[in-house]
Amino acid sequence: MWWLFVATRGGEMRLRIMKSIMENPKNANQLSSEVGVNYRTIEHHLKVLVENHLVMIMGNGYGKTYFLGEIAQNNSNILEEIMNQSNMKGRVN
Repeated sequence: MWWLFVATRGGEMRLRIMKSIMENPKNANQLSSEVGVNYRTIEHHLKVLVENHLVMIMGNGYGKTYFLGEIAQNNSNILEEIMNQSNMKGRVN
């Protein structure tokens, strides 16, 4: 999990997305507005997070909503530690 958020380009953006989803599940448009980046950027990072089973999708089309995946839920302490070490605690924007 560490490499996905710290050792790769785009890791900070993925942390911001995860922080937002941890607070409340959202669709891509809501994430785009909250995190302050364009929709295509959010889609790219969500695809990476879904492929790595950190985020799961419920629904389809425009209304599909992103939730924490099982790996993120089962390893929330590791995710929190990564956020703390990346100065992301309590920060979305």
